Amino acid sequence: MMHPSSTHAPQPLALAEGRLAALSWGRDDAPVWLALHGWLDNAASFTRLAPLLSDALDIRIVALDFRGHGQSAHAPAGSDYALWDYCHDVLDAMDELAIERVALLGHSMGAAVACLLAAAMPARIARLTLLDGLGALNTPANETAGQLRKGLMAHRRPLSQAPRYPDLASAVAARVAGGVTPLDTLTATPLVERNAAPTADGHVQMRTDSRLLKPSLVRFTPAQVLALLADIQAPVLLIEGEQGILGERDWAAKARQAVPQLTRHVVAGGHHLHLEPEAVAQVAQVITAHELAMPESVKGRAR
Repeated sequence: MMHPSSTHAPQPLALAEGRLAALSWGRDDAPVWLALHGWLDNAASFTRLAPLLSDALDIRIVALDFRGHGQSAHAPAGSDYALWDYCHDVLDAMDELAIERVALLGHSMGAAVACLLAAAMPARIARLTLLDGLGALNTPANETAGQLRKGLMAHRRPLSQAPRYPDLASAVAARVAGGVTPLDTLTATPLVERNAAPTADGHVQMRTDSRLLKPSLVRFTPAQVLALLADIQAPVLLIEGEQGILGERDWAAKARQAVPQLTRHVVAGGHHLHLEPEAVAQVAQVITAHELAMPESVKGRAR
């Protein structure tokens, strides 16, 4: 039986000429799944799920730190963090790992990136496993000017300093208190540990690029997101938390209906269900059962 206490030390990786950091679980020569984390998270988002899946499915999971997150480099000065920019991070990682076609495991924003890639480059994406995320944040067409105005004004304001805390426990407490979605201490700790850098005076400072907190200049419209979802040719496994961000909301229902091949499971847990100690085993069981039931001809694994 899978248990969240199953642990294997991940192997740190540097990809894309050192621009991207990553963590890897499983045999180096096993079929690769790329794992994509959510906004303001990092590769440690998969610390509890990846060992379970790598053992059960004999796969190698490579979890990226997207640009500006975790231990990856920040975007160059004067550039932005648009959702589609992260697609290049995934493609750069695939190129370096010599993967022609890959399975993507995405949480939240990472699920959105996975959807974009699957729609735009279907030959490169074998299938998607999405964790409490589907489609992308969007702005109605008649609000485009307002979104652009908000983004331009925010991008021209001076950057705030990266947060500093007296110790790691204080940093974890701040993440728990300030999270966009509910997060407890045990769930937040791996994310904060990977994102924390010690300072000369004994404090810890967050590595995250503060530009990530600025509003997007442009977003897809709802119609564009639904069109992208409709163009996904790969099979999609969507696992939602009962207390997650999708549920029976009108937009979530429309997004699910747009995907041609979607299997949905709702399990006990919140938005970070794959990292919550009480929920991760069930998430792993759903993924493993789905994968083992899939015909080999559909799996499309690439080495």
